[in-house]
Amino acid sequence: MPVRADYHLHSSFSGDSEASMEEMVLTGIDRGLTHMCFTEHMDYDYPASKDCPSDTFILNPDSYLFDLIKYKERYEDKIAVRFGVELGLQPHLFGKNAQLVREYDWDFVIGSSHVVNGKDPYYPDFFEGRSETAAFREYFESVLANIKKFKNFDVYGHLDYIVRYAPNKSEHYRYADYSDIIDEILTLLIENEKGIELNTAAFSKGFSEPNPCTDIIRRYHELGGEIITVGSDAHKPEDIAAHFDKAADILLACGFRYYTAFQFRIPEYIKL
Repeated sequence: MPVRADYHLHSSFSGDSEASMEEMVLTGIDRGLTHMCFTEHMDYDYPASKDCPSDTFILNPDSYLFDLIKYKERYEDKIAVRFGVELGLQPHLFGKNAQLVREYDWDFVIGSSHVVNGKDPYYPDFFEGRSETAAFREYFESVLANIKKFKNFDVYGHLDYIVRYAPNKSEHYRYADYSDIIDEILTLLIENEKGIELNTAAFSKGFSEPNPCTDIIRRYHELGGEIITVGSDAHKPEDIAAHFDKAADILLACGFRYYTAFQFRIPEYIKL
């Protein structure tokens, strides 16, 4: 397996996972990983619903770190386990997110857009009463606003996350239709020395492209982007490192000869 570092993983410390952290680590070892980074969810001000209380994605970093250190030390001769977080970015959360990042010695911080103007595109009501094009553009505009407001993260996660849940999925989605704002996003990330991730979860959901799509990954490289992690976004052990062979092929096709891992927020470039 050309890619042996999974940098987007969730265990039971995330509100949408019931996975045992130790079982995740053991599966990572079995699958030949050299590095794995847990990136538990922290989404302040996540919109509450009947099925999702407002504190669903509020992380207890101390409990999380306690367990992570235990398994990191237990299996240190077999795999490097890293301490990460996936921050749900919204412009008004700048202060709270900044404080969280400062308070802990993270190895890796993903910035992600799960909530746009009070709604998560995961739910159908985000798309109601308008075209997919308008919904997609609102999503990318929110990503740009987040990057302009908050810069203390390492990579932006699943940059076109919204496509997973659109009424027509990726059928009518093309990078070219949003290239003006996506290029602005990528340029700003590069200027601020931030990376993107190649998130393989979409393959497990039946899509033919990762998040972001191959055209965006290629464009990031063309514009001079160098930092790119690979993450399965696994919420259960069986999804760890899923479709990493496809990820390696995409990276090579887009001009990359390496992928990135992090420790203490410092990137390491690993040859494919």
